[in-house]
Amino acid sequence: MDALLMCGGRGTRLGGDAEKPLVTVAGRPMVGRALAALAESRIERVHAVVSPHATATRSHLAERTAARGDSDTDLRIVDAPGDGYVSDLRYALGVGDAADAETAADAETAADPPVLTVAADLPLLDGEAVDHVLDAAESAASPSLTVCVPAARKRDLGVSADGPFEVEGRAVIPAGINVVGGVRGVAGDGADAPDASETDVAPDDSADAPGDESLDDEIYLTDDRRLAVNVNYPSDVRIAEALLAEEPTTR
Repeated sequence: MDALLMCGGRGTRLGGDAEKPLVTVAGRPMVGRALAALAESRIERVHAVVSPHATATRSHLAERTAARGDSDTDLRIVDAPGDGYVSDLRYALGVGDAADAETAADAETAADPPVLTVAADLPLLDGEAVDHVLDAAESAASPSLTVCVPAARKRDLGVSADGPFEVEGRAVIPAGINVVGGVRGVAGDGADAPDASETDVAPDDSADAPGDESLDDEIYLTDDRRLAVNVNYPSDVRIAEALLAEEPTTR
C-alpha cells in the first residue's frame, strides 16, 4: 500500500519560526519521525504532500531524498495548492478540481487501491502502530477506515483534543492516520461529516488536523497512545517528549 504523508502546514499554534513538520520532538523533526515509522511498516511507497506554506519542509525532504537515495522507503514529493488539509488530500489523491495527473500523485495512489493517509504530527508513531491500522483496514467492511481516539484518552494523556465528534455516544477525535479506499472516503466540503481541518485549524495551518473522515467509513477506535498524541501546541511537544523518554527506543 502507498501512503500520503500530509506535511504542508505552518503550525501557527505551535509558535516559533519552524514549519510544523520541522518542529523537533526529542531532537528530531516530526516529519522525520513519521517517515521512519512508515519505513518500518508494510508501506511500500510514500508521497509527501507539501504546500506553499511549507517550503522549508519541501527543501528538507528533497535534501533527505538526495542524500539517502534508495535507503528510505520510496519517497516522492507532491506539491499541493495549500488550500487546506482536505483539499490538499483530494489533490494528492487525484480527485480534486485542481488535480493533474502530471503533478499530483501517480495514478496508483488515486482512490483505488486503498491509500494510507498520515498527518506529520504524530511523533510517537512507529511501524508496528502503522501496521495495526493496515490490519484493521484489511478486515474492515468498508473500503475506508477512519482511526479515532476517545477524547477521554487524550485528556488522560494531557494532550490537545480538538475537533471532537460523537460515535455511538462517545466523544472521539480523529487520530490523523486513516485508510482511504475510494473518493467517498474523503469529505469534500465538510458537509458530510465533522471536519477538524475546517472547524479547528487556522487557514494557514493546512496540515494541522486530520480531516478525511466520512460517516460512511468504518471507525477504528483505539486507546494506543502512539496514535493519540498529535502535536498542535507547545504543551503537546513537552508531553510527547516525556512519553518518548519512557519508551526503550529513540523514535
